[in-house]
Parts: sequence; C-alpha cells; structure tokens
Amino acid sequence: MVSVARHRLSPAETGPALRALRAWTPPDAPSGSLHPGDVGWLLRRDDATVFLWTDARTDTHASAHAAARTDVQASAQAGGVTTTAVPVAVGFLDGPVLRVTAAPNADLGALAADAEDLLVPGNDATDGLPVPGWEPDAEEPWLVFSWTPEPVSSRAVQVTESDTADRALVHRAAFTGSTLTADHWRTMKKSPAGHLAVETLVRTPAGEPAAAATGWFGGAGRCGLLEPVGTHADHRGHGYGRDAVRGACAALADRGASAVAVLTPAGNEAAAALYRSAGFTVVRENLDWTRPSGV
Repeated sequence: MVSVARHRLSPAETGPALRALRAWTPPDAPSGSLHPGDVGWLLRRDDATVFLWTDARTDTHASAHAAARTDVQASAQAGGVTTTAVPVAVGFLDGPVLRVTAAPNADLGALAADAEDLLVPGNDATDGLPVPGWEPDAEEPWLVFSWTPEPVSSRAVQVTESDTADRALVHRAAFTGSTLTADHWRTMKKSPAGHLAVETLVRTPAGEPAAAATGWFGGAGRCGLLEPVGTHADHRGHGYGRDAVRGACAALADRGASAVAVLTPAGNEAAAALYRSAGFTVVRENLDWTRPSGV
C-alpha cells in the first residue's frame, strides 16, 4: 500500500489542490466527486477547509532538501505542500459527506485508510472514495448530466459587481435556508478559484432578478461544471432557469470548455427537467458510499 500524506489547506492555500483537479478533469463529465468548481463554490466561506493528499515518498524527498531553504521559501509552501510533492487526491467535508477525487491510478485503499479519522460517527458517507465495509447508497443516486457545446440563445447576462446583491438574492430565494450574501460572493470571486467562475443572471421584463447560474472552467479542452443553479421561487415556470443555464454553458464554451456537467439528486425531478430542457443528457448515476449500521 502506497503511503500518503494529508495536508489541511486554508482558502488561500488551495492553489495546489485546484491545479491538481484541473489536471485530472477529463473532456467529458468527470467520474470523480470533485471538479475545481466544487472547491471554488466552497471557497465562498472564509473558514473553508480543503484536504490535499500527496504521495508521501515525494514529500520525504522534498524534505531532504528543505533544510537548505530560507524561511521565506519554506513559508511559501501551501499547507506544508512542497513544490515537488505529487498530489494523489483532493477532498473536503460537505456536511456529513467526505467528497474526494483521486488521481488516475491512485491507491484508493491507502486514501481510505488515511481518511479514517475524518470519518467519525456522524460523517457517515463518502462521495468518490470507496471505504472497505461500507455500501453504495442505491436508494439516493445522483444523476450526472452533460451538455455538448452548441449555439444557444439566452436572456442571461454576465454578473457584474453591481449585480452581486441580486445574484445572492436569487440564491436565497431558490434554496430554502440559504444565507448567501453579496460578501460571500465577493469572497468566492477573490479566492484562488475566482478566475475560473462565470456567472449569469436572468431578469424579468420588469427588471427583477429571476434566475442565476455559476459555471466553472476546468481548462481548455476539459469539462466545465455548473454549481449552483437556482430560480427565484416567485419566478418559476417562465424559462428563466433554462436561460441562466444556457448562458453559463455558452460562456464556458467560449472559454474553451469541451463539455459542461451538472449533478442533481435523482429524486429532484424539477431540476432534472430543467437540465433536459437546456439540452443536457444523463450520462450515468453516481452513488455515495454509506456506513452500515453498527459499523
């Protein structure tokens, strides 16, 4: 079993994790749990924590040379990650779910063993990381949708600083219990992932904010991601959400995305219908791994 080292990264230190995820993002819908955009959306929070696993052998090799470095050079290492360390996985806790994307050919057994102390009682599910003795949750699958670039028409406009309050308002009105503010949006945009985001907003003929979507660029020739998408509860049923989605997809395609993915619980029929209406097709289902009772 390969030895891995886990690094705890603050928002400002997430550059290595984002670069790794971009390198692992394929041309079509990613098979792993995390896209760079998932980390980007997490970074709206000042207290966000991201885990980066590296090959411990490369960390050890780098540390042999660290003594010759100045304090300034050493302090430039993000979360203790040296410039020669080889990333093998990126993850974070999304409530009780540990979400992880591993590098191709990574030792998933070694990652699961290292993650044991993160999977305390209460953190009872993983996304993208099989855990020995745990079971796939076939009762609550996630649908993975993919969109292939094509010409689109949309009423959506790009979000600017003057639109931030309305962008946040749409999100709060779309998701019960959300506390997103314009300051959260600005924090996200100033984060190491901020330059990857594209934001669209659709207004009613009267100028009221009706729907919004955030798209995330994974790199030229790689798949983009939508996260999140929402329509104001007062303005559903008029195609505003579809326009926000198609506008974000077009913006990602303009930057060079080869496809755009979005995920939604299979039980969310309204969201699934929205994505199908915007030209997405289901390419597969993803299952979380859950802790059996008594384990």
